[in-house]
Amino acid sequence: MDVNEKKDDVTKAETEVKKLSENVEKEEIVSKPEDAKVAAEANGDHIKNAKDGDNAKDDANAKTTNVSLPISDKENGFENAKDGEKEKTTNVSLPIADKENTVENGKENVKESEKIDECLSNENGNEIATKIEKGESSSSSSPTNAKDRDSSLISDENAFVADLKEYEKRALLDLKSKLEEAILTHKLFKKAKNNEEKIEEEKQEESSDKITDEKEKQDIVADKGKEKIIVTEKDDKADEEVDKDIALWGVPLLPSKGDLATDILLFKFLVARDFKTNDALEMLRNTLEWRKENKIDSITEEQLSESFYDTVGYMKGSDREGHPVCYNVYGVFDDEATYNKTFGTEASREKFLRWRLQLLEKEIRKLDFRHGGVSKLLQINDLKNAPGPSRRDLRLATKRAVGILQDNYPEFVSRNIFINVPFWYYAFNAILSPFLTQRTKSKFVFSRPSRVTETLLKYIAAEEIPIIYGGLQRENDPDFSTQDTAFEVNLKAGATETVEIPAPEVGNSLMWDLTIVGWDVNYKEEFVPTDEGSYTLIVKKGRKINWQHESIRNTFANKEPGKVVITIENSIFKKKRILYRYKIKNNHSSSS
Repeated sequence: MDVNEKKDDVTKAETEVKKLSENVEKEEIVSKPEDAKVAAEANGDHIKNAKDGDNAKDDANAKTTNVSLPISDKENGFENAKDGEKEKTTNVSLPIADKENTVENGKENVKESEKIDECLSNENGNEIATKIEKGESSSSSSPTNAKDRDSSLISDENAFVADLKEYEKRALLDLKSKLEEAILTHKLFKKAKNNEEKIEEEKQEESSDKITDEKEKQDIVADKGKEKIIVTEKDDKADEEVDKDIALWGVPLLPSKGDLATDILLFKFLVARDFKTNDALEMLRNTLEWRKENKIDSITEEQLSESFYDTVGYMKGSDREGHPVCYNVYGVFDDEATYNKTFGTEASREKFLRWRLQLLEKEIRKLDFRHGGVSKLLQINDLKNAPGPSRRDLRLATKRAVGILQDNYPEFVSRNIFINVPFWYYAFNAILSPFLTQRTKSKFVFSRPSRVTETLLKYIAAEEIPIIYGGLQRENDPDFSTQDTAFEVNLKAGATETVEIPAPEVGNSLMWDLTIVGWDVNYKEEFVPTDEGSYTLIVKKGRKINWQHESIRNTFANKEPGKVVITIENSIFKKKRILYRYKIKNNHSSSS
């Protein structure tokens, strides 16, 4: 190629680039009428036809307004307002609608909203995909700010569809539609290739022939020495049956089954992924794949427990909102032998992690995914005497466990409370923090050793808190149960309060259970007869109680009518809380 030809090519290229630049500038100034129509419809407005848009543009006297409109994503379907992504916008010159058009548009939007509610609340559920395909679903709305978003995140634990905001309804509808399609078209799980398909792919790479029609069945003949192997491509989708009974934690996943528990379970995945439906579906798909690979559905039947596992993690009682409470005690690993037995080898670490997942699975299957039911747990992590961050095996095991729980158990923890927190743990938490989502971190509560009972009482009633944490709950207690509600008395700084237990009948046996938040008080017990001529009896001599690891429990059998009076004096300038309960037994009957 000579110099002149090169110059001609350069000149042509410059001309094409100039034309392309001019076209781009024109598109940026005014969008095409067809694009304007699509964008306007996505924003809820209505343009009758492209000709009207041209006339409005050409008419110099026509009143116009610049509107910023979202461009719909064809691959993702309609967008939900929670995607949090920056929407592409274009400036469109549109005529200002008159009053009649405004009223009509308002009616259309109301009808669209009613269709969404009707489709979501439909127990049959099989109309979801059909309505979206026909365009009956509402168009995407503008993104909601973070403040509004956070204010609605599972304020009611199992939020019913009618309680959801519009963007939440749209996101749930979109996820149900995509999940229904994925299940019915065998796209929920990643398809594993069998040996025949792998052989076929290898031979296709070696062969220079191209297959023009992949849908038709073909016979590929390959030579292996003197032998010829005929491989027939099968239509797996036609032969494979749809598993409509697929479920997760006992909740059916196929939306068309009409189970309301499906909505609540899917809502957990939406919240975990900030209402981005594609991300929520991908999280659900990955969770199902992970469970299948690790045989989690059958994990509850495995024999995994060691003798000391039950002291490391256990379920006990429930919080004030009915959530089951799970206790994790890390101080057990302060013992060198126990630590090495748990984290000494990769096999022992895997066994412990699998046991921990087994404990979680057993409790999740007891949860109620119906509207108004309890579908979360409360986690309490006791860090007293826990090994420090220098224990690399424990640190890595904790990091891995957090990752598994965060990726495969969305919105199953209402609160994650850390008690008896040492100073070094705050530094360790700062290192672990980047690997956690903001929503996960928002559920963390930290408590110093001196404030353990006070912190737990915010979330759990005194009768449900174990005595080692300042509560009233004892192991295998024959006298009191969690049904025996505790009373509370506030003890002001420098003040004295009394607790009275009546004994109006002779021969009663009185029993009481009492704890004080903060302790450091003067304490005494007396029996005061109703007859003023009788003497007051000392049940327990007055003494100073600086700290009490367990609640005070005592009994007294009265021989005359009267009452037991417990006197508590707060000599320091810090208020206290007195928590107590009692029973009166007489002839094998009891009352409180």
